[in-house]
Amino acid sequence: MPIRALTLDLDDTLWPVLPALIEAEHCVDRWLQAHHPDVATKWPIDAMRELREKVAREHTHLAHDFSEQRRITIREAFAACGIDDAPVDALWGIYYAARNNVELYPDSLDALGRIAAKLPIASISNGNADLEVIGLHHFFHTRISAAGAGVAKPDPKIFLAAAEALGVAPGEILHVGDDPLLDVVGAHEAGLRTVWLNRTGAAWSHGPAPDLEFSDMTALADWIDASVPMGG
Repeated sequence: MPIRALTLDLDDTLWPVLPALIEAEHCVDRWLQAHHPDVATKWPIDAMRELREKVAREHTHLAHDFSEQRRITIREAFAACGIDDAPVDALWGIYYAARNNVELYPDSLDALGRIAAKLPIASISNGNADLEVIGLHHFFHTRISAAGAGVAKPDPKIFLAAAEALGVAPGEILHVGDDPLLDVVGAHEAGLRTVWLNRTGAAWSHGPAPDLEFSDMTALADWIDASVPMGG
């Protein structure tokens, strides 16, 4: 069966996400220190992170929606300081901007251009990555988020939503991602073909092996150039 489209994870596939997440937390903390020092004192970065994890445990129905989890975290942090009218929109905007100020892996940009010239690409992400803010949206046919789909990877439904948006049968889609469970196992269960983007050289130990494994996006683009005719 030919490959007619590609679905792609974002965080830790096209860029390392942890530096952006850490900086986003620091941006929020600096704003709190300047505008609400009492909240900043009660909720330093580590405590705010623990509160966010508590919110996630208590709101399992929002496991697919990290954005709403963070908004609830802000409201609860301020409520604990006796402030009912928390500046949720302002703080979320600060966090969101910093979280999307990512630095691409050196291989990502050129490879995306090469792949997009041959296949339609859909992003599938559990996180808050915004391809328009990052400046990569023009490479993508469609963008599927867990918050928008109502389910998160590895649920097969999010992969099938991408297949429907692309208008391509699942078996004709190659899903690419770094996470063995969320990306490879999840996509496999939905009937997609799979690529493990293994930047760290880890050993596979998560069940059925991926169809393909590459160390970076350049190797993936090379394979597509050699194996996939123009237009899939």
